[in-house]
Amino acid sequence: MSEEIIVLTEKLLTFNSLFMKYYQEGRTAGIKYDFHEVIKPFANEVKDINDRWKLAMKKWISDSNHKYLHLKQIDTTSEHIDQLSIQAFFPETSKSRFINANRTVEYFLLEILKEMKK
Repeated sequence: MSEEIIVLTEKLLTFNSLFMKYYQEGRTAGIKYDFHEVIKPFANEVKDINDRWKLAMKKWISDSNHKYLHLKQIDTTSEHIDQLSIQAFFPETSKSRFINANRTVEYFLLEILKEMKK
C-alpha cells in the first residue's frame, strides 16, 4: 500500500511541475494548446493517477492514525490537482491563484512522501 502511494505521489509531483511549465509557457510565449490533442488527454491521464492516489490515501489514512494528515486535505489537494491540470493551459487564469494552488499541492505531496518514508 505505502509503495503504491509513494509511486502515485511522485507522479503527481511530476505533473504538478508540468502544470507550472505549461502555465508559464502559455503566459510568456502565448502558446495556445489544442483541446482535443493536448489538454483533454493530459487532464485524463492526471485524473486517472489522481483518482487512484485519492483512494489509496483515504484507505491509508483511515487504517492508521496520523496527527498532521487529514481526509479534508486529501480532498482539497485532489481538487486542486484536477483544476490545475486544465487551468495550466489557459494563461488567463489568475497567476496568484494558480501559483498558490500549485504550491499548496507541492507542499502537501512532499509532506506525504516524508511521512511515508519514516
